[in-house]
Amino acid sequence: MHIHSSKAYAAIYAITLASLAGCAGMSAQEKGTAIGAGVGAVGGAVLGGGTLGTLGGAAVGGVIGHEVTKP
Repeated sequence: MHIHSSKAYAAIYAITLASLAGCAGMSAQEKGTAIGAGVGAVGGAVLGGGTLGTLGGAAVGGVIGHEVTKP
């Protein structure tokens, strides 16, 4: 693994954790969407290896998180 890649992954994890800290006033469905998008972005970055993979993963993860937590 390249140094730049590991720094990018660390940044993604840090941003995801920081954004989840702001979820206190969110509904369960909003939290599910945000968590799904974060997990999807990390998965897309790992599998796709680029910006398009990250964005695609975030979109798919957000939709899945939204649908799974529907009331």
